[in-house]
Amino acid sequence: MSKSVAREPLRSNARSNRARILATARRELGRDPDVTLEELAKAAGVVRRTLFGHFPGRAALLEALAEEAAETLRSTVAAASRPTEPADRALAYFAYSIWPVGDRYRMLLALARRDLGAERVAEILSVARDEITAVLERGQRDGVFPAHLPAPVLSAGLEAMSVALLEQVNAGAWEDDGTRLAVATLVAAGVPEGRAATVVAEVVSATPGR
Repeated sequence: MSKSVAREPLRSNARSNRARILATARRELGRDPDVTLEELAKAAGVVRRTLFGHFPGRAALLEALAEEAAETLRSTVAAASRPTEPADRALAYFAYSIWPVGDRYRMLLALARRDLGAERVAEILSVARDEITAVLERGQRDGVFPAHLPAPVLSAGLEAMSVALLEQVNAGAWEDDGTRLAVATLVAAGVPEGRAATVVAEVVSATPGR
């Protein structure tokens, strides 16, 4: 067996370990920002040395998570952007599309309190926050959403609601695939419930493979 062939399974195993560590860290840090690296290694099913082989310390692990989250959010927001759609449909697309990456939101907001810092988290989340604020501003100009709150304030409120609903799902108190969140988001933005449900149903039917 050649050395190149022998090395390939090792590389594959290393990639698998790294991905498993990151996935475990996202989940566990979202639940408990104070979880230790030793606890993360155990939860990921790897020894401490393996974890430190990929991430020399907590800071390196958190930065890797931050970069992963930033890239995922950028690609998700780009795919969900609907600048030519009516604002209520655009907001429904955004809410429905962002749900699968909600754990990254939750994890980043938890880490903002002590590790990454609020400025770094705000930098990562800015692409999503800017998108939803722009949709709300457009909807308020067009009369789709009431202007009872400034768009940036309403955007912050919708974000907090989304994170709270995700936490309820993770706690087992609620189930959702993003559909109910999207309806709740439109209603909270000022769209009548019946209209919100219709818009979301149209968006879901037009989003294959989710």
